[in-house]
Amino acid sequence: MKLFSYSSCSTCRRAIKWLKNNDIAFKLIDLLKFPPSKEILISASELYGDRKYLLNTSGVMYRSIGSDVIKKMTDKEFFEQLCMEPRLIKRPFLYKSNKCFLVGFKEEKWAEKLLLNSHEG
Repeated sequence: MKLFSYSSCSTCRRAIKWLKNNDIAFKLIDLLKFPPSKEILISASELYGDRKYLLNTSGVMYRSIGSDVIKKMTDKEFFEQLCMEPRLIKRPFLYKSNKCFLVGFKEEKWAEKLLLNSHEG
């Protein structure tokens, strides 16, 4: 399991603490240095049903590009942009398998996916 995180992100720190408190093994990856691959991002987008769920809409980078510009991007442009500018990716970004991603940290959702259904995904 890979956790793409950003060291100054308080939500990422909460997710890391939660994973450790629940004895869930994971590999911590610096999101800015080693962002998820385009293939992983596309799989997550397909699983969530919409690419907008991958976006860090509260970030400076998102606001500087503008939601209108991002909405008009083709899928190819969108995923290339995420890879070039990983600050656009909502974090933390947890990759367990191509059928199990968690984007952002909501304790209930993480517990449901990682504790209650630990045999899946």
